[in-house]
Amino acid sequence: MKRLLFICHGNICRSAAAKVVFEEMARRAGASEWFDADSAATSTEELGNDIYPPMKRALIDRGYACGPHRARQATRTDCERADHILCADFANVRNMRRIAGEKNSGKVSLLLSWAGRNDEVADPWYTRDFEAALDDIEEGCSALLKTLMNGDQQ
Repeated sequence: MKRLLFICHGNICRSAAAKVVFEEMARRAGASEWFDADSAATSTEELGNDIYPPMKRALIDRGYACGPHRARQATRTDCERADHILCADFANVRNMRRIAGEKNSGKVSLLLSWAGRNDEVADPWYTRDFEAALDDIEEGCSALLKTLMNGDQQ
């Protein structure tokens, strides 16, 4: 089983959505039992909060089921357990390498790099474009799932 940790700044938009999207893609592919997905933040700003309502609406509008969610901050233990730490943006990558420590920093990658893109998932908290963020998340999660199901590594 591969353990995946999706990361963004507050764990109420991009990382929470990526977990939901990845889990549904894995379910549809008949591969749910192959993965354990989780999400967390690099900051403490949104601790305990649910998925941001506009992001939740965007997910539901695309057919994703959103269960209960409580934002939390990533820990060194999370990094030790994870096989892959998937970040929404470059600041998340820098922060997670610090949190992960040298031993686990090689597990940290940009989510969209799995789709061959050196791009960030723009933060819809600021852009207000939840659809564009979901487009990027779906692209990254789809490529990640395909790669891992083929037994490849990035």
